[in-house]
Amino acid sequence: MALLPIVPIAGLMAVAFAIYLAWDVLRRDTGTDAMRNVGAMIVEGANAFLSRQYRTIAILALITAVLIGLLVGNFSHRQNEGVLTAVAFLLGALCSSVSGYIGMYIAVRANLRTASAAQRSLKDAITVALRGGAVSGFLVTAMSLLGVAGIFYVYSGMLGNSIQETPFLIVGYGFGASFVALFAQLGGGIYTKAADVGADLVGKIEAGIPEDDPRNAAVVADLVGDNVGDCAGRGADLFESMSAENIGAMILGVVIATATGQAEWIFFPLVLRSFGIMATIVGLLSVPFFARPGKDAMAALNGGYYVLSVLSVAGLYFTTSAMMGPAWGWFFACGLVGIAVGIAFVYITQYYTSGSWRPVQEIARASLTGPATTIITGTAVGFETTAATAVTIGVALVGSFSLGAASGLPEGGIYGTAVATMGMLMSAAYVLAMDTFGPITDNAGGITEFSQASAQAREITDQLDAVGNTTKALTKGYAVASAGLAAFLLFSAYLDRVKEIMGPERTLAVVAPGANAAAMTQVQLDAVLRTALPVNLSHVETFVGALLGAMLVYLFSSLAIRAVGSAAADIIEEVRRQFRDDPGIMAGTSKPDYHRTVDITAKAALRQMIAPGLLAVLMPVAVGVIFRVLGTQNGNAGWESVAGLLMVGTIAGVLLATFLNNGGGAWDNAKKFIEAGELKDAAGAVLGKGSSAHEAGVVGDTVGDPFKDTAGPSLHVLVKLLSTITLVLAPLFVS
Repeated sequence: MALLPIVPIAGLMAVAFAIYLAWDVLRRDTGTDAMRNVGAMIVEGANAFLSRQYRTIAILALITAVLIGLLVGNFSHRQNEGVLTAVAFLLGALCSSVSGYIGMYIAVRANLRTASAAQRSLKDAITVALRGGAVSGFLVTAMSLLGVAGIFYVYSGMLGNSIQETPFLIVGYGFGASFVALFAQLGGGIYTKAADVGADLVGKIEAGIPEDDPRNAAVVADLVGDNVGDCAGRGADLFESMSAENIGAMILGVVIATATGQAEWIFFPLVLRSFGIMATIVGLLSVPFFARPGKDAMAALNGGYYVLSVLSVAGLYFTTSAMMGPAWGWFFACGLVGIAVGIAFVYITQYYTSGSWRPVQEIARASLTGPATTIITGTAVGFETTAATAVTIGVALVGSFSLGAASGLPEGGIYGTAVATMGMLMSAAYVLAMDTFGPITDNAGGITEFSQASAQAREITDQLDAVGNTTKALTKGYAVASAGLAAFLLFSAYLDRVKEIMGPERTLAVVAPGANAAAMTQVQLDAVLRTALPVNLSHVETFVGALLGAMLVYLFSSLAIRAVGSAAADIIEEVRRQFRDDPGIMAGTSKPDYHRTVDITAKAALRQMIAPGLLAVLMPVAVGVIFRVLGTQNGNAGWESVAGLLMVGTIAGVLLATFLNNGGGAWDNAKKFIEAGELKDAAGAVLGKGSSAHEAGVVGDTVGDPFKDTAGPSLHVLVKLLSTITLVLAPLFVS
């Protein structure tokens, strides 16, 4: 317990460092008047959409909190659990909303300063963009750490609940974070990709004008979308990931803490993440030392990540040796597995989404024969990526489970997977910084094009934009990897939650039918009660629950992608109308109506996000309640059918998200590979912008847009939402 004070210290250190970075970014030059004008339009559009979106989400969250309070309070055996869970839900929802807003606030100001810095040097531009992204990374990480620690302290230290009970009472915090993140990611993702698809198809292909040309009425909506989708949505996404996985690990720590009498097992996740924050600060400050003129900007970001990884290993060693007693070596090895998975996914994602490697180049070559072969090849690449993801996550889970089990502690294997997940999350602030780096550089490129800045500035922002696409894909790969590692952790936490609700007598009847508790010693009884609850797919209710879990993932993705198509169609018609009704737009003698397209996109995104969001929230509840009432397994069909849904839905979600993220990212960078003049025909002639191959690449990119920026990222949240909602509402499913 001696290390516990490091938690608030690290959290406040992250806040202070983020304030310093924000000051450093905001004090920098804002460029020309033309740059400032377009920057102001982006800020106005992003603020307007986010305020409308969060009003809608707030109404849904308040209704959900009331229902949670009533349902959990009615079915739980604990007094006041309904009220405590509802309050935790609202706090998680509030913090997740603030996280999303923070992600957007600095990004819409850093983009302008990055565009200005690009007029001077690559080093200046990469420093401004990364530090702008890091403001979001550190504040979101600090809010997650301080939020979970704070609500734990209030519920245990101030309200008098035991530290063994408290992790079960704060699961609502993770559900609230997941709830807001889902709608924020859906709404932002629909907005950004509807505007992007509309701007590309009408501007690049039909009108033949450059990307981000000021004559395109959808350009401002596209630039706004980068911020409300990639920044605000991803900030809320990673906040809920860190919070939910932290709470899940604390729940698993309860078993070992009860057996050993040492509360350190419950608090270990908080302490380890605190050391991760400190390591990330050093890693971020080291990035400028790796930036060199003429050198790939991605190499500089990778350099900072390697510094962070080395320091994370040192922090892991210190934390495990200080908190875990004689078994610390096994769990230190588990943490190393998690850190290694993070590094592995950096390389896996770069391989499949960077233009330097075979997959993207293969898609670019396919564009020589038209859009159809471009889409076919990109689809094949997307499916291929699932193999590396599944094998890496599988090896990590088996390795960390085996190492944890070797400790000899009760449920040490499952806790080993939790330590691996926490080891991976040590770099979460840096990864979020790299993710926000992507839309900042994308916006900076749009601002330089829109304001007709120098060719040198555009060349630098193009280079950073290509790297930004890779960092965004990398973050999605990281989110998928953490979701995969955490899936087993959160699934085990759900089963522990069900055992805790059923009590010893009912649990014994399930794990050891026919056993006589009176004939056992207390040691024997405790060992039997620690046995994992069986989830039997040969039970028809469990099988159907699993089937519906897989279906949920695909239906949810269908609704998200269809929403982008519907909203994009409205934008396409509006941009075409403006070109048709006002010929002066193409001639450059009059301006398009940017506000009109921004308004159309915002209304469509808010309208279309409701259906997939409600589907994700209501499906597990419906399955659990229906089979609780109609099931035949001696009252166990409800929770077991939900376990099937959770298990198979998570597996399907992780693999489908991998396909969508990497396939879409590969299509995007294949287009940029062509635009950079890297594609040549059989005679050696360069096929760049305006060629038929480029048009095919643009079509592939537009197909991949809703994959990688709407459905894929939303699936990350869905996977975690399934875990948190089942943890919170478990009392409903136990007959």
